[in-house]
Amino acid sequence: MSPNFINFAYLVAATLFIWGLKGLTHPRTAVQGNRYGALAMFVAVAATLLDQQILSFEWILLGIVIGGLIGAVLAAKIAMTDMPQLVALFNGFGGGASVLVAGAALLEAGMPTTAAATNTFTVATATSGIIGAVTFSGSIIAFAKLQELMSGNPIMFPGQKTLNVLVALVSVALGAWIVIEPTAVEPYWIMTAAALLLGVLIVIPIGGADMPVIIAFLNAASGLAAAATGFVLSNNILIVAGSLVGASGLILTQIMCKAMNRSLGNVFFGGVGGTVVVGAGNEIYEGKIKSTSAEEVAMLFDVAKRVVIVPGYGMAVAQAQHAVRDMANILESRGIEVEYAIHPVAGRMPGHMNVLLAEAEVPYEKLKEMVHINPTFDQTDVALVIGANDVVNPLARENNSGPISGMPILDVDKARTVVVIKRSLSPGFAGIANPLFAADNTLMYFASAKEAILDLVAALKEG
Repeated sequence: MSPNFINFAYLVAATLFIWGLKGLTHPRTAVQGNRYGALAMFVAVAATLLDQQILSFEWILLGIVIGGLIGAVLAAKIAMTDMPQLVALFNGFGGGASVLVAGAALLEAGMPTTAAATNTFTVATATSGIIGAVTFSGSIIAFAKLQELMSGNPIMFPGQKTLNVLVALVSVALGAWIVIEPTAVEPYWIMTAAALLLGVLIVIPIGGADMPVIIAFLNAASGLAAAATGFVLSNNILIVAGSLVGASGLILTQIMCKAMNRSLGNVFFGGVGGTVVVGAGNEIYEGKIKSTSAEEVAMLFDVAKRVVIVPGYGMAVAQAQHAVRDMANILESRGIEVEYAIHPVAGRMPGHMNVLLAEAEVPYEKLKEMVHINPTFDQTDVALVIGANDVVNPLARENNSGPISGMPILDVDKARTVVVIKRSLSPGFAGIANPLFAADNTLMYFASAKEAILDLVAALKEG
């Protein structure tokens, strides 16, 4: 194939990738954006195979068939509530692929003939190996935490930061050895092993409260590893695609950190949620908790004109989004205005609540971002909090030393009445009590999210 044709195909693929990202910025165009992205990948893969002049495609076709079957099964079987785990695995597989491809290129007999090309090749190989390995092992740990195969709490031990630094220095030193001695293959795999350990050490001290940030960061890392692999293979479209993923992931990471009023360093090393403040809840809650029932909440809805639903991780765990939609439909049929208040870090991945509510066919126009919904809470008759905790905790405004200090929250406490659906008074991911539960205008509905909402639907229909 003519180099001009291949470059033109790569240009088309790059354009489609950009259109795809643009489409994903709004639900109305998200499906079309996905299609653009899929078409871009097809064009990029096809052009690459033609460029390599592969005579036998048996192994390629076998990989396509196996990968396609796995993808089809995952698409059919994975529930939307398990999407964070799947995203973590995707990030990990992307990093693992970069490690293997860069390693295979290093093992290949033909090395670049010029010094400049050799330096580019070896630096890119080392970079791809380190970032890809960290991404792979870190993503597997994130998956295990999200899937509850291991504790979701921060895992910390004495000397952890020092060990992290030492392992990182070993990885970089071995990467430098590869650059100095391009024919030395063994250091690459030792470097990869050290980077795998580093990925584990980096992610284990991160708790569930910070998972949205970690998912975004690992996504960025998988893109950067792919971009580095593009330099290894001298493949322009891989460089472009990896750079797009890396840049968008880093921007999303920054947005998540800002939404939590935390630095990325604090997310990695702060260990938020690792220490539960024992006894503080008793002091805040004792004698102040007012329990309620489905019938009482239905009576509140009878006289309400505006209701704001605040979904949280509890809704995701209970898979209550469809029941929530049914309840909202009943309220709207009675002339009640219903909106949804979405906190950027509610759940376990960026946009988690949006994804769940979209699956339940809740109109996107009713999903309101924090900056838009907060000024309206003082005009809200009932704020219904479903399984959210830290993102509605007033201590973020009042406490200057706590783990969520300064974090922007949803101002639900300003509503006339707050109903919190929660199994118990246990703390959220941050490990601290929530004064909202004991507020004068708050009623606690102790039940799982789905059970509570279904009972509310029944009570509304009976009423």
